[in-house]
Amino acid sequence: MSEESLTLVADKPNQRLDKFLLAHLAGFSRAQAQELIRAGCVLVDGAARKTGYKLKGGEQVTVRVPAREESSVEPEDIPLDIVYEDGNLVVIDKPAGLVVHPGHGNETGTLVNALLARYPELADMMDDPDVGERLGIAHRLDRGTSGLLVAARKKPALLDLMAQFQARKVDKIYLALLEKRPASNTGVVDAPIARDPRQRKRMAVRRGGRGAQTEFEVLDDDFQGDRALVRLKLLTGRTHQIRAHMAFIGCPVVGDAVYGRRKQRLKMKRLFLHAHELAFDHPVSGERLSFVSELPVGLRSVMAKLR
Repeated sequence: MSEESLTLVADKPNQRLDKFLLAHLAGFSRAQAQELIRAGCVLVDGAARKTGYKLKGGEQVTVRVPAREESSVEPEDIPLDIVYEDGNLVVIDKPAGLVVHPGHGNETGTLVNALLARYPELADMMDDPDVGERLGIAHRLDRGTSGLLVAARKKPALLDLMAQFQARKVDKIYLALLEKRPASNTGVVDAPIARDPRQRKRMAVRRGGRGAQTEFEVLDDDFQGDRALVRLKLLTGRTHQIRAHMAFIGCPVVGDAVYGRRKQRLKMKRLFLHAHELAFDHPVSGERLSFVSELPVGLRSVMAKLR
């Protein structure tokens, strides 16, 4: 697909530049629109502006849209631990190490590749500008995180699940072993999260970031080195939210070399972070569905060694 160049006219005053693009570029998410702005592909009256720039109205907005690669995601016969499935959705217990969505450096061997092999109808979503990039994925787990994840098999189900996540109607409970016990048994970390300007692959608590809240409860602190097992409930769903919030309060997740100690005290090939509980409304029947995944054997062994 060749590169496109578009010329638009700002039609409303006091509108953010990224929201203006979102309204005028079909098939683009807000994150993609912001990436175009940061990459210098968007000019307002010939000048580059930031994503939050407020348009006055009447400006000429020039957008250079780079060529978008055609989808080349192929089905792969990868075993999956299916917790629940019906004609509209599937709940998977994802192992640590499995990447959810194909990307640079991970074009194959992902959860999406496995889902395409098991549910060929997902291929029908590939060219849909509303949901094509998601290929049924309603939310994600980091590569090093294990546990429950829901995916949709049909577009209406995916849109419904996405709306539930947006409206905070989905309950997501995690278990994590922290390098340090929090100061209190229970609490809420309420701190905005944004991309770290110094390390673009990680997030950070920053003023002006998106609001983020994480509830925590200490379940067990009978471990060497002042470590603690905690139950975490996501009240919002920001990228790397748990990892960034726990590091912010000085209690990084064990095994997290990005947000915690670069030189880990424990030799682990994964994060000690597990998506333990997941509950949502079925997109067709409306029935509340709840699922539980216990800690994997490997993580239980780590706890036993730290007693």
